[in-house]
Amino acid sequence: MGSLGSNDKLILYTNHTCTWANRANVALSELGIPFEERIINVDGPRPPSFLKLNPRGLVPVLIFNDEVIIESAIVCQFLADLHPSSHLCPPPTTTEGALRRAKISFFTDAYWTKFHTHLFRLFEAPMADDEEAVIRDAVAGIVNEVEPLLADAKPFFGGSDKLTLAEVIMGPFVIRAVTLSKHGVYPTSLNAQIEAQTPNFYKWATAVCSHPSITAVFDEEVIVARSRAKRTRMRVAAGLEHAE
Repeated sequence: MGSLGSNDKLILYTNHTCTWANRANVALSELGIPFEERIINVDGPRPPSFLKLNPRGLVPVLIFNDEVIIESAIVCQFLADLHPSSHLCPPPTTTEGALRRAKISFFTDAYWTKFHTHLFRLFEAPMADDEEAVIRDAVAGIVNEVEPLLADAKPFFGGSDKLTLAEVIMGPFVIRAVTLSKHGVYPTSLNAQIEAQTPNFYKWATAVCSHPSITAVFDEEVIVARSRAKRTRMRVAAGLEHAE
């Protein structure tokens, strides 16, 4: 399967604790593409050799032969385009393919802007009541904007029984949100309200969070610890907590 030649070589610069970079790992896993993985420390200065590839200093970076491709969504779309017959995303060479891509793009935009960006406010919410207000806004975004787009999920976007580009792009964020709510880093009310108020989203998220391509590079214990520490740092910086 695919359009890769025997002499083509892919190198992925990544870090498994980075949600954005996880997208590229999920795409490569789903497509079954062989690649060389190089881990970049995202907690310290980037090596000069890496900054030559991406002056922004961000992962993922994909090297395709001698071409450098950066930004996670662009990397994933490129990988899908290398395999136009895959289950991730059809080529835009037909009306059906173009419409399918448009629907995936609209879904990922709705998920991000109407739901997930609300959750970032939790890192600085001063009191429990403020946190619950954030959760209400986030869940309302699902109810109003995202839930209808998952009416035909079986269990994945657009009636697919396999991951699509929608799950590749948003899956790493879904599993992180669900996991952080389960462990109380985010209020546990997030998962409770999702289950109670958004049945389509709940079924879809449950399927996404259990898929091997999503879980393969997601270390629950590490992500929870890092997120808890990050929230504490941000709250201390905002004057909402005192450093211990």
